Amino acid sequence: MNLPEKAVRLRIFTGEENRIDHRPTFEVIVHEARQRGLAGATVYRGVMGYGVNSQVRTTSILRLSEDLPMIIEIVDTAEKIAPFKDYLIETMSEGLVTAEEVNVVFHKHNQGKK
Repeated sequence: MNLPEKAVRLRIFTGEENRIDHRPTFEVIVHEARQRGLAGATVYRGVMGYGVNSQVRTTSILRLSEDLPMIIEIVDTAEKIAPFKDYLIETMSEGLVTAEEVNVVFHKHNQGKK
């Protein structure tokens, strides 16, 4: 799959402990994105952050948090991202979702060639 030069980056902010049907939200989102054939998804674990409740979560030794911030990024065409945004709105009970146009420099896979 080749992405066009103009694509959309979906960024989903959630917490490590957030769940959808008893599964971690970030896992559910990545698996759903793959099932829908989106170009790719990456999950990042934050070292510090806070959300709508203003409770700071951190990896600090003095304040070991088990609910670190998580960011999921997905890049694909606007046509494929739009229905996925609707899925997130219906499925997520908390978090933040943003979307922005991005310029794809290249998107390629080695496909076993050396």
